Amino acid sequence: MRYNFNILRLSVIALVIFAAGSAVLAQSGRRSAPTPTPVPVSSDDPTQYSESRSQTRRTSRPLDRPVQTASAPATTTNETPEEEVLKIETNLISIPVSVFDKYGLYIPGLRQSDFKIFENGIEQKIEYFGVQDKPFTVALLIDTSPSAQYKIEEIHAAAEAFVAQLSPQDRVIVIEFHGNVKIQCEATTDREKIIRGIRKAKYGNGTSLYTAVDEAVRKQFSKIEGRKAVVLFTDGVDTTSYKHTYESTVIYAEESDALIFPIYYNTYLENRRAAQGGGGGILGTILGGGGPIMSGVSAAEYALGKRYLDDLAEVTGGRVFRPESTPGGLTKAFEGIAEELRRQYNIGYIPADEGKPGQRKQIKVRVNRPNLIVRARDSYIVGTTR
Repeated sequence: MRYNFNILRLSVIALVIFAAGSAVLAQSGRRSAPTPTPVPVSSDDPTQYSESRSQTRRTSRPLDRPVQTASAPATTTNETPEEEVLKIETNLISIPVSVFDKYGLYIPGLRQSDFKIFENGIEQKIEYFGVQDKPFTVALLIDTSPSAQYKIEEIHAAAEAFVAQLSPQDRVIVIEFHGNVKIQCEATTDREKIIRGIRKAKYGNGTSLYTAVDEAVRKQFSKIEGRKAVVLFTDGVDTTSYKHTYESTVIYAEESDALIFPIYYNTYLENRRAAQGGGGGILGTILGGGGPIMSGVSAAEYALGKRYLDDLAEVTGGRVFRPESTPGGLTKAFEGIAEELRRQYNIGYIPADEGKPGQRKQIKVRVNRPNLIVRARDSYIVGTTR
């Protein structure tokens, strides 16, 4: 019995030693196992980068046709002539790019190596890269049609607040539009002239929105070198443009190198009440209150107007601001635009395939970091000039 007991005791001891040894070996194995060699992440792995967004829809405008860029007529101005700029023909495509985190905060410190640019799916060589720090020219387009009576004081105050955000070297053009388009202030850095131009914008009949966009993008900006942007106050409804259309002005905007930031205010309810005789004021007087809903105040026309502003922003790389959904209203919207213009990255490349006049080229801008918002124009139209 003693012998058997010793055998049993030895067996138990052996089992305990074996179990303990196994546990130690297992734990030791986990601690000392070599770190797995990282698998290189493919540059095409969509979880490892962020990319600019293409438009999810297009209007039916005939974009695949040659666009002849007309020469702007000479303009008489009392401004002091600025230094003459030598114009050099080049195929360099310049793309302003804004990069934010998911909370809308600007991402600083990105380098050229963090970016890639693709044209029609083919990666292009970046020839120029920099952070935008040069002065820019802004065209303020102020809608002074009858419906603007409800917003004009707010627009004046916000426009002046925007000017206050600009650097002393930044220039501003003030253009008002109703049935006609009038330049209240030529491109200047003189803040007093700019403020006077804003305050001179008053009411008139009709809304020549398309004509105003053409005036800014095709005529005024054709005479100006450097960075350009349009800030457009309107409800988007055009009633009196005859020579210019939704289609033609979006084409010119897409071909230009200007960013467009529409400030959209919805005046549908005010217009409808006035047209039916319940709103009074200027619009009610012009429309002859109590009559049928007049041109420019139907729900379909407002929907078309909003889509027009969305298209202008999307084809140029800008964005639409809605004062009622922007904390602080129009003043904060303007501050956001000025901040964005100051902080943009600029990427330049020479297309590997020059293309033909009228051809649209698709653009994608990629940042080699995940979970960012990248905003840039998604295409351009090859024109007779750039």
